Amino acid sequence: MAATGYMARKTIADIVGSADVEEGRKLSKTLGATSITAMGIGAIIGAGIFVLTGTAAAQFAGPAITLSFVLGGIACAFVGLCYSELAAMLPVCGSSYTYTYATLGEIFAWIIGWDLILEYAMGAATVAVGWSGYIVSLLRNVGIEIPPTVAAAPGTIVKLPDGSTLTGVINLPAVLIIAILTTLLVLGTKESARLNNVMVAVKLTVVVAFIAIGVFFIKPEHWHPFIPTNTGQFGSFGMSGILRGSAVVFFAFIGFDAVSTAAQEARRPQRDMPIGILGSLVICTVLYILVAAVLTGIVPYSELNVPDPIAKGVDAIGLNWFAILIKIGALTGLTTVILVLLYGQSRIFFAMSQDGLLPPMFSRVHSRLHTPYLSQMLIGTVVAIVAALTPIGVLGEMVSIGTLFAFVLVCGAVIYLRRSDSDATRPFRVPGVPLVPVLGILFCLLLMVGLPLITWLRLVVWLVIGMTIYLSYGRNRSVLRHPERKRAPV
Repeated sequence: MAATGYMARKTIADIVGSADVEEGRKLSKTLGATSITAMGIGAIIGAGIFVLTGTAAAQFAGPAITLSFVLGGIACAFVGLCYSELAAMLPVCGSSYTYTYATLGEIFAWIIGWDLILEYAMGAATVAVGWSGYIVSLLRNVGIEIPPTVAAAPGTIVKLPDGSTLTGVINLPAVLIIAILTTLLVLGTKESARLNNVMVAVKLTVVVAFIAIGVFFIKPEHWHPFIPTNTGQFGSFGMSGILRGSAVVFFAFIGFDAVSTAAQEARRPQRDMPIGILGSLVICTVLYILVAAVLTGIVPYSELNVPDPIAKGVDAIGLNWFAILIKIGALTGLTTVILVLLYGQSRIFFAMSQDGLLPPMFSRVHSRLHTPYLSQMLIGTVVAIVAALTPIGVLGEMVSIGTLFAFVLVCGAVIYLRRSDSDATRPFRVPGVPLVPVLGILFCLLLMVGLPLITWLRLVVWLVIGMTIYLSYGRNRSVLRHPERKRAPV
């Protein structure tokens, strides 16, 4: 297809060849299947269990939040298979952005890349705000009080233990964790992956312990009615509440896209990427369902609309030592999510900059550290500002709709490439094409329908801003459209 039209797209050879870039912009191959699986678990097990499970149960689905996770897991099973085929076939960074470039063309690749910028940055900010809530709670348990005014966004009403309230000014703990993790990512991917593996092990131990101990304190009456009667409003309990709950907690499954951004740094991407993507999906979905079932069995669902629902569940059990342990596990879990989202954001920028759609600084790799240090520092700064000043409730649904939008295009990419590049080597093949990708698209669209209109409007506004940038900058500097402008190492 011509590289001058709006449907200009890369060939498979273009994309695979882009991995062999000049030494000044080459990422080191340091990740194996275990690290990639751990990275997926690190991104997926976090906000979904430690923050959003309680909110979705209390506001939308009740005890049937377990069915919301089943629905989300089914959708992700289809999407995960599609990601596995594309990640093994196109082992370069960029995830769904790169896949869209090979199918629907440059303008759609820009749209999905711009969508991912919102998804990853707002996702990291959201989780950082949740991290702040848990660290304040944990420090209070050991006798250290953080003033609520410096641990909550402006306008946020904070309820104190004595029942009084204060209004937040700035969320400094959220800024602190983003600054620490940004520094770690600048210092090196291998070191970041090692720390992530340790934190994932701690987090999984705590989650499994909560399930194993909590099951003995379940009160079956808390599960009745299992599907609360709909209040007359779409998404407020009943079957529509299960759908809305699934759409909200789908925020957690952003981990799939974050894992696929690591393809260019995988030692054996054709083998490691499918194992990492599908392995993390299976492990995380099972754990989500079990935790949701135990939590709603311990605490009445109506009491779970809090930022730390798991800690509330452990408090109901009455084991103070375990409450402290759970909060440490939650902090670890949320830390790994922020780490992976900040990592994934910089790799999306890296891929878009290599293509000329963003300025050269975003693909500049440090000569000694071999990381995209300038873009990582810029991302950390922006995310820290957003986390410091924005309430958590404003961010979550935007991340879910962005994730679902990206997943739809990935499933479509598999169908397209099976026809346009039927002879290409596929180390991993999605079974049942086109049925499996079509089911992935339909499930994602179903979940998108469950999100409120205001979330759709915010997405449209963000995409309009992105198109303005593309038409004024990216289109005129695209390497695909203007090969003579291919950049020298920077």
